[in-house]
Amino acid sequence: MKYQVMYDKGTRLRVRSGQWAFTKEEGYGLASLLLKNHFIHEVYTSHRNGSILIYYDDVENKNKIFKILNSITMDDLVEGEPTQLQISKEITDDFLLKLTKMFARRLFGRIFYPIPIKTFLTFLHASKFLWEGFDSLTSFRVDVALLDGAAVAGALWMGDYGPATSMMFLLSISDALEDYTVQKAKSTLKDSLVLNIDTVWLVEDDGTERQCPALDVQKGDKIKVHMGDVIPVDGKVVDGDGMVNEASMTGEPLAVHKSPGKTVHAGTVIEEGNIIVEVYSINKETRLNKIVDLIENSEELKADAQSQAERLADSIVPYSFLATAATYLLTGNATRALSVLMVDFSCAIKLTTPLSIISAMREASDNRMMVKGGKFLEKYATADTIVFDKTGTLTNASPKVVHVFPMTKRYTREDILRMAACIEEHFAHSIATAIVKHAEEEGIKHEEDHSEVEYIVAHGIATTYDDKRVVIGSRHFLFDDEGIRINKIQEKKIKKEVQEHSVVYMAIDGKLEGLICIDDPIRDEAKYVIEELKELGIENVIMLTGDSESAAKSSAKALGITQYRSQVLPEDKSRFVEELKAEGKTVIMVGDGINDSPALAAADVSVSMKHSSDIAREVADISLLSDDLHDLVTLRKLSTGMFDKINTNYRRIVAVNGTLLVLGALGIITPNTSSFVHNLSTMLFGALSTKSVLGDDYINEIEVEAIEVADAE
Repeated sequence: MKYQVMYDKGTRLRVRSGQWAFTKEEGYGLASLLLKNHFIHEVYTSHRNGSILIYYDDVENKNKIFKILNSITMDDLVEGEPTQLQISKEITDDFLLKLTKMFARRLFGRIFYPIPIKTFLTFLHASKFLWEGFDSLTSFRVDVALLDGAAVAGALWMGDYGPATSMMFLLSISDALEDYTVQKAKSTLKDSLVLNIDTVWLVEDDGTERQCPALDVQKGDKIKVHMGDVIPVDGKVVDGDGMVNEASMTGEPLAVHKSPGKTVHAGTVIEEGNIIVEVYSINKETRLNKIVDLIENSEELKADAQSQAERLADSIVPYSFLATAATYLLTGNATRALSVLMVDFSCAIKLTTPLSIISAMREASDNRMMVKGGKFLEKYATADTIVFDKTGTLTNASPKVVHVFPMTKRYTREDILRMAACIEEHFAHSIATAIVKHAEEEGIKHEEDHSEVEYIVAHGIATTYDDKRVVIGSRHFLFDDEGIRINKIQEKKIKKEVQEHSVVYMAIDGKLEGLICIDDPIRDEAKYVIEELKELGIENVIMLTGDSESAAKSSAKALGITQYRSQVLPEDKSRFVEELKAEGKTVIMVGDGINDSPALAAADVSVSMKHSSDIAREVADISLLSDDLHDLVTLRKLSTGMFDKINTNYRRIVAVNGTLLVLGALGIITPNTSSFVHNLSTMLFGALSTKSVLGDDYINEIEVEAIEVADAE
C-alpha cells in the first residue's frame, strides 16, 4: 500500500494514501484489519482523502505498523462495518462540516449576493418556519413552532429582513447542535445494548460441536448455548432444556422455562441448563436490534426533567403571544410588539434541558459508565438509598480458601478438598475457582469420578460421585432444601471454627461431611466510597449477602455499614428492594451476579460492575466499565451536577429574556437587536449545557484519592 506520513508523534500516527485509495466501506474493513493487532487501540479512516489515523500503545511498535501498512494489497481492501468509535467520530465530523457550510454560506451571501437574491433566499429559507407554524395553527397547537413562525412572518411583513435572517440562522444552528448531541447519545445507547459476541458453538449434522466466528453463522444453523451465556441469535430450541432470563426483552426478572419448540431471542441469558437453538435471525435482523430503534425514541427513557421542560416550553408560548398583543394594544407600536414577539423563553428551555441531560450521559460514557436513558441518571441523582450485594461488589471477587474441615472420620481433609475441586471445576463462579485453585496449590489431583453436575442457581451443586449423591453449597441449600441433618457436636464445631468466614458445606448420601471456609477481602476503596456517598445525600447504605450472620457482621463493621442482611436468597433480595420502595425510598441496587438480577430489575435504578455476569449487565440500567467503586461517587456528582446545570439555565433564561422583553416593550431595543440577543443567548446557553460537569480537576482529585487510599492500606 502506498502512503505518505502526515503526522508522527508519540503513539499517534496519521498516513494518507490519496482520494481514491479506498471507499468508505473499505475504510471500515481496513480499520478492522489493523485493529486485529493487540498493540493498536483505535483506527479512524477517511475515504475523502485516503487518511488513516492510528493510535497505538508503544512507540517501539511503530515499525510494526509500517510493516503492516506496507504489506496491505488490493485484495485486503474488503468492505466492513464501522466500530462504535468510528461512528461517533463520523457524527462529530459531519456536524462540524455542516456548521462550517452554514457559516460559509451566510458570510458569502452577505458579501457577494445582490439585494434581490438575498431577499429571495430569505423568503425561501423562511418557508420552512412558516409552514411548520401554519401546521401548528391548523392543528390547533400553540407551541414553539407556531411562535417561531409568527416571529419570522411578523419580521417579513414589516420588511425587517435582518432580524428574520438572523433569527432563522441562529435557530438552524440550534437545531444542528441539538441533532448532533441527540445522535451522539443514541450512538452511546446502541453501544451499551450491542451484543459483543465473537464466537459461538456450532452443532454439525453429526452432532459434533465446533467453535466458529459469530459472523459466520447463517439462518438454519444450529448453535449450542451453555449455562450463563448470552443467546446471540433469535431462534427455536430444538434440543435441551433451560431457564432463560428475558429481562432485556420483557423487563420480567424471573427466568422462563425453554424446551424444544420454544422461541428464544438474542440478548437474553440462559441461567440454567444447555440448549441447542436453530437460527432464525442474526445480527441486525434480531428482535434485540429492532427494539434498539424503539428505545432511541422512547418517551419512557426520557428524564422527568426533560419531559417537564418540554411541557413547560409549550405552556409558555401562549403568554408570549399575550405579551405581544398587550404591548401592541398599550403602545400601538408594531415595532415594539415585534421586539416582544422575538423573545421566546420556551426555545431556550426546550433546548438546554435535553442538552444538559444528553451531555451528562455522554460525559458518563467518557468516564466508562454506560447509562441507558436519561431517567436513570435522574433517579440516581435523587436516590436516598443504596443497596450493595457483597460478593464481587464490595469485595474483590477473588475469594480464597482459608480452612477445610472434615466433619466425620469417613473422609479426610484431602478427600473433601479433592471431591469439591473435582465437582466445582465445571463452573466459573469465583468461589468454585478458589476451591479448584487451592487444591492445585496443595498438589491434590482428582479424577472425573462423578456424573453430570447440576447447578442450582444461587444455592449450590448436586451430582453423583462414586455412586453417592453429593451436594455442595450454602447452609440454606443443604439443611433446608436438601434436608441434611446435623447433630449437636457438628453444630458446635461449626460455631467454633467458622466464625467470620463464608462457608461452603458438603454432604454425601444425606450426611454432612465437610466444611470449606472462604474469605473474600473487602475492596480497599469500599469504605471511603460509602462515606462519600453518605456525604452526597445517600441516607441509607445497606449490604445484602448470602454469608452467615457472623461473616456479614464482620464485613459490615469493616465497611462502616450499620444496615445489613445475612443469608439472603435471590428472591429475598428482590423482595427487600420492593419493601424499601414501598416505604417511599428511591433505591439504587448495585450487583454483579446472576443471583442479583431480580433485585437489579426491581430497583428504581440499578448498577452492574465491570466483571458482572452477562445477565446482570443486561438487566442493569447503568453499567460500570471500570473496576473502581469510586465510579459510584463520580456518577452521583455527575447526576446532581446535571440538575444544578438545569436549574442554573432556568435562572439565566428568565433573566436574559425577561430583560429583553421589558426593553422591547419600552422601545429601547429594536426587533433586530431583540432577535439577535435572544437567539445568541439561546445558543450560548445550549453550548454551556454541553460543558463538562466534572472537569479535569475532579478526575485528578479522584486519582489522588485512590493513591491516598492505597497508601493508607
